[in-house]
This record gives sequence, structure tokens and C-alpha cells, in this order.
Amino acid sequence: MAPHRVGLWMYQNSGGTEIERKIVSKLNERNIEAITGLDLNHASAHNGSIFCNGHVMEELDLFFSYNAGQQGPFQVYLYQTLSSMIPTINNYSAFELTEDKFRTAHRLKTYGIPTADHIVCNKNNIEQLKEHLRFWQGTAICKPVNGWGGRGIIKLESERDLDLLHPYISQQDSPQFYIERVIENDFTDYRIDVVDNKYVACYGRKAAPGSWKTNVTSGGSVMRREPTAEVVELALKAAKATGLEVAGVDIIYDIEHQQYVVLEVNGIPAFATPDQEQAGLDFNDTKISYLVDLIERTVTQGDSTKPELFATEFNPADLAASSSSLVKDKIL
Repeated sequence: MAPHRVGLWMYQNSGGTEIERKIVSKLNERNIEAITGLDLNHASAHNGSIFCNGHVMEELDLFFSYNAGQQGPFQVYLYQTLSSMIPTINNYSAFELTEDKFRTAHRLKTYGIPTADHIVCNKNNIEQLKEHLRFWQGTAICKPVNGWGGRGIIKLESERDLDLLHPYISQQDSPQFYIERVIENDFTDYRIDVVDNKYVACYGRKAAPGSWKTNVTSGGSVMRREPTAEVVELALKAAKATGLEVAGVDIIYDIEHQQYVVLEVNGIPAFATPDQEQAGLDFNDTKISYLVDLIERTVTQGDSTKPELFATEFNPADLAASSSSLVKDKIL
């Protein structure tokens, strides 16, 4: 029997099955047993333990959850509890933060990382929203604070659009209304993958003709893109600020202010699909290698590592030396 056991819940479509097989194989090579298919939607908790598919979850050395498409409220609910008992990747504190677009943007602003100007307020405080719309010359992006894939994102072209949208927003359960300033850009973005504070890969997405959304689920397409040292360092800082061990950082270039801006930090960035790999996005093996290294280091640290230590504080001065050397190694 392997001295360490980790649990996995991995997406299976778009090449996920093969990714999972490689992760399991590499973990086994390091004498770490991997138990797959641990969907917390099938779990229950009683007598101080969480049970899933016949396994006592807190007896695992680590749990790795990586399935955005099938993630639901009950799974997240148990994920929070489990993360207080054993190490999880991503740690729940960082995962919860980055599931919320406002809280993520607020954290980035706090640490001086360029992100979209935004306002969040009570959904019934429409006059405050209108004031910001006027300041932003009548246009803004309305977003739900959670969700992914561009769902529910609406472009406001005038105050009238806000008036038309407000009755719908008022009926939603969420108490807040969140809008962002429209950033002038070329309708492409950078996606930087980061694992364990290391640069993994860079690629881009391009909006479909006539659209402004770069998300693939909204019609955008993936393209190869060469990273720059500035973009990579910005992504490393954003991942560090949020505390994510595994992150996908979305960055666009703000033409008006002539700077790169972090739009989102994602806790479950997909691996390259088989079609994307054939098109030249060949970062999967690097990402798997870094991930397995992270898992091995975490489980072998044993009792010296507690879950609450994973969400580390971000120190910009601390990062400068390490990120510069990483960029030099990977880019220059």
C-alpha cells in the first residue's frame, strides 16, 4: 500500500480522461495512490466524517478538485468543510475568493495590480450606478459576480439599458449589482497558466466576428500567443495575490491607458484539448509535472502543513526576485 493517498475529481470531457490518467500514473511513480471519481455531489457527512464512494475523505492526504463544468453548490459546500480538515488544491479560501469577480478585483486593486475599474453596490441603489455610468461615458459591462464562460455578461450602452435591466436584476437572489468600466481593447486576450507560483504557458483567445467576448463558450477561438515578460510577471503577481496554487489569469491590453490589465483569475483553468494540442498548445505535460510536484511536496510535508497555511500573504517585494528569474528562464 502506498504511504500517501490523494483523492481526485477531474473533468472527463475534452481530453480530461487522458489528463487524469497521466496525473495518476505520475503520482503512482512517486508511490502516491490516487483515488479518482470522488464527486462530492455523491458524498454525505455524519459522525464527524465525510464519506464519498466508500472512502472517508478526511483520511486522504490531499484532495484535488478540477471540474468547473459539473461543479454545484452542494459539492462546494462540502469542499469548504473538507478543506478545513485536509489540504485541498486549490485551497478553499483562494477558490472561494476567485469564484467571486468583485472580491477578486477588490483584492487585485488592494495589491496595486491593474484590473478593471468597477463598482459593486446594493442592487436597488440604481442612482449610484448611474453616476458611475456617466463617469464612464455611459457604457459599462454588467456581470454576475460568480459564474464562468461569459455567462450572464451584458454590455450597457446607456443609462436606458440600465433602466431596462434593473427590473430583472431586482428579481434575482443576489443582493449586489456589479459593473465594470468598458476597456478599449482589440478583442483578444492572454491566458497565462500558473501552477505553484510557476509560469506554465501562455495562449490567447479571440472574439468571434461582431462579438466582444473572448470566451470560447461565447464563440471565441483559441490562438497561439507569445508571452512577454510583463504579461507573465503580472499573471504571477495576480495568482500570488489570490493565493491560488493553480490559476489561469486572463489579461487584456487597455489601449486607452496603454497598460495590461488583469480581467479575471480562474481557479480551474482547462488543460489544452486534443485539438488544441495538435494546433501547437503543448503545455499539458509541463502543467501535469508541476501539479504532481506540488501534490507530492504537500503530502510529504505531513503534519507540518495545515490547510490554513496555504493561502499565503502576497508580498510584492518577495515576488520580484523569483518572478524575474522565472520569466528569464521561460521567456528570454
